[in-house]
Amino acid sequence: MLDYITWTANPVIFNHGVTIRWYGVMFIIGFTIGYYIMARIFKHEGAYEKWDGTLLVYLVISTIIGARLGHVFFYAWDYYSQHPIEILYTWEGGLASHGATIGIFIGMVLYSIFVTKRSPLWILDRLVIPIALVGALVRMGNLMNHEIYGHPTDLPWGFRFVVNLHSWMNGAQPIFSLPSHPTQIYEALCYLALFGLLMWLYWKKNAEERPGLLFGIFFVVLFASRFLIEFVKNPQEAFEVGMTLNMGQWLSIPFIVAGIGLIIYSLVRPREHLTFPNKFAEEIEAEKNGTPAKK
Repeated sequence: MLDYITWTANPVIFNHGVTIRWYGVMFIIGFTIGYYIMARIFKHEGAYEKWDGTLLVYLVISTIIGARLGHVFFYAWDYYSQHPIEILYTWEGGLASHGATIGIFIGMVLYSIFVTKRSPLWILDRLVIPIALVGALVRMGNLMNHEIYGHPTDLPWGFRFVVNLHSWMNGAQPIFSLPSHPTQIYEALCYLALFGLLMWLYWKKNAEERPGLLFGIFFVVLFASRFLIEFVKNPQEAFEVGMTLNMGQWLSIPFIVAGIGLIIYSLVRPREHLTFPNKFAEEIEAEKNGTPAKK
């Protein structure tokens, strides 16, 4: 019986004129499922159907910009400050989840100002549900890319990853790492559990009646799990070697604190008892009839 797993998955699914990678496919699957989850939520609450399509545009743009700039400023500013044009070369890799979170937050504030005209907490409480699932799928994309794995381990589920990935994909013999923690799977399982928890809280416990609660739980669970898993994860950049807490952990702390604050805020305020379809439906009908909506 083997006491480790030799991982030889090819990051590329298709490479005939057009290159299709598992990482990109995982993003697409996540955004597609997320679109339908949000469409179901919007229908459940009687919100405008057109908001869902607009939301997808805001989300995709803010995620890509935030994730890219997060990598540039948090992990590789010394390099990109000397090669600024390469900030645009997203196809070469280099995305940071903390940056994506900041980008999405800013994008949803703008979405609330220009589209829903409502508190950003309204969309953020609902959007974090599919985002947790997207996070799990993205980590599986990292697994397929043989990247972001952990320290060597003698546990039976240790993975031997290909370390000369580029040359191996061009025909060279693979060189494998020592059996290592598959931290991509650890994170994916945590995010998948978070997705299940948020779905249950929304659909079964009406947690959306406490503005900020789902958003706060998302921050605490996601970034606390990220903080803990980082202890067995290899440094992502050379400057992290020897750090007591790495960059990912330092960046996670403010989000955990913010999440705790949001949870407290949501629980000390009176619960908003909503009925579904809620007041959005009245506004839609009033708009159709050309009459003022009830306030």
